[in-house]
Amino acid sequence: MKVRQSKALVGLLLIGVLLFWGGLPSAAQDEDPAALNDQVVDLYQQGRFQEAITLAERALRLREATLGPEHPATAASLNNLATLYDSMGDYARAEPLYQRALAIFEKALGPEHPSTATSLDNLAVLCRNMGDYARAEPLYQRALSIHEKVLGPDHPDTATSLNNLAALYDSMGDYARAEPLYQRALAIREKALGPEHPDTATSLNNLAVLCRNMGDYAR
Repeated sequence: MKVRQSKALVGLLLIGVLLFWGGLPSAAQDEDPAALNDQVVDLYQQGRFQEAITLAERALRLREATLGPEHPATAASLNNLATLYDSMGDYARAEPLYQRALAIFEKALGPEHPSTATSLDNLAVLCRNMGDYARAEPLYQRALSIHEKVLGPDHPDTATSLNNLAALYDSMGDYARAEPLYQRALAIREKALGPEHPDTATSLNNLAVLCRNMGDYAR
């Protein structure tokens, strides 16, 4: 899924903002948290955040009741709810949910699991949205390090982490550090996803915005 567009970078992507856990026992109630999450995604994509929040809260309660407060699936539901609040600009409610989800993933799956990296990325996005670049940078860097180590340097998720860190530097006006990260993300996406994939287009667009920010209109 996509995060809200940054002010400068159109189409910035963050893979795995909404996490789903398959192969888990469904709730004893009539409602299945996985089905609720599917509805949450649909509402999120339509921009119907308040309706999505109601369902995300219900899914979280079911996960906590059936799987416990420290299960990875509960963390995924926490992350989903936090993403919705973040999308509405309600950072005060989003942050503790992201923090709790991250703590669960680190404990249950380990500090170098891809879901932990996604949680770090999401918290970093929140910090960047709040203008807290000092907090965002080490979170993005840690997420990138995990993706490179666990998934490899040429994985699309690694490209996403590179793109996110580049976007932060671009927001900071640090174009010298942003450009090589954008270039690397673009190269990975072209190779792994193809030259006409939407994520490749996003990378091209972000690099073009950077060139514009630097006053290099010819590029």
